[in-house]
Amino acid sequence: MQIDGHPFPEHYSALFFRTRTHQLAISNPKRLIVLVGGIGYEILTPEFLSSYFIDNDISINSSIKLEIYYHVTERQPKPLLVGFINESEKEFFEQLIQVEGIGPVKAANSLIHPINIIANAIETEDYDILEQMPGIGKRAAQKIVATLKGKVLDKISNESVILETSISENSVFKDALGVLVDLGYRVSDARTQINEVMNSTESDEDVNVENLLREVFKRAR
Repeated sequence: MQIDGHPFPEHYSALFFRTRTHQLAISNPKRLIVLVGGIGYEILTPEFLSSYFIDNDISINSSIKLEIYYHVTERQPKPLLVGFINESEKEFFEQLIQVEGIGPVKAANSLIHPINIIANAIETEDYDILEQMPGIGKRAAQKIVATLKGKVLDKISNESVILETSISENSVFKDALGVLVDLGYRVSDARTQINEVMNSTESDEDVNVENLLREVFKRAR
C-alpha cells in the first residue's frame, strides 16, 4: 500500500502518536497521529480500544502495532485510515461496512463495544447492545443482524480486545451500563468502572443494579 507515493504497510509500528491538541487523551483516543517514514498520518481508532491503551500504558512516544484499513474514493479523495489491534478486528470492520447505510466513518464511530461483544449480539439478536452503538438505531440494527448473522462470530480471534463474556452478557452489567451512559458517562469509562466493582465482589449473588451503581458512585467521589 502507498499513501501519496510513500510506502505504507498494513503492519507497522507507530512510533509517535498524539491528538490534535498535541496531548494524548487516553480516555478517548479516537484519532492518533502516527509517524511513518517521517510523515504523520491521522488514524481513526474505535472507542473500544481506549481500554487497551490504558491497560497497556500506551502514551505519547509509545510504540504500537496496528492493523490499518485504508479507504479512499473519488467522492472522498482524502484517505481514511482506521486502526485496529489485530487482523480479526479489521476483518469484522470490513464486514460491518458491507451493511447497507453503514460507511467506514459511521462504523468506526459506532464501535464502542469490543468486537466479540458485538459479534455475539449479532448472533443472539441482542438489539439492546446493538442500539447502544452511536448512529445505530433500530432499523440499522435489524439490517446488521439480517446481513451478518452467521458470518462473524466464528471469525473473531481470541486475540481481540475483549471483556469477560460472563460479565458482558450479564443483565445486571448491561442495565448498569445503560444507566451510566444515560447519565453522560462514556461507554468505555462506564464499562471500566462497572468491571472494577464486579471483579471486586466476592459473590455474584450480592450484585444487583442498585448496589452496583451505588458502589460506582461511591468510588467516583
